[in-house]
Amino acid sequence: MTRKISRTLVATVAACLLAFSSLGHARTVDESPSALAMTADAVLLRPALLATTIVGSAVYLVSLPFSALGGNAGEAGEVLVVGPAKATFVRCLGCSRTGRKSETVEQAAD
Repeated sequence: MTRKISRTLVATVAACLLAFSSLGHARTVDESPSALAMTADAVLLRPALLATTIVGSAVYLVSLPFSALGGNAGEAGEVLVVGPAKATFVRCLGCSRTGRKSETVEQAAD
């Protein structure tokens, strides 16, 4: 009985270690978008995301009484308004991830 529990525990720990090891590498990707990606983002995607933000805000205002009664008004606001607004105004031009582009730090050669 204890042998079965220890095998299960070891397998679970091994699976967790394998699963969480990839999370540390997920943030090291550095995006450098091309001119075509920046142009497509500025001309096509940003206006569509702005329209999505406006429509999401209207849907949020209409559904606010119902989501307040359901207790998930904050979650509805996050999904319908804040998410599209961040994708529209905070994402760097041509980047696929939402958020500010991280600053690169140069190390001085000693």
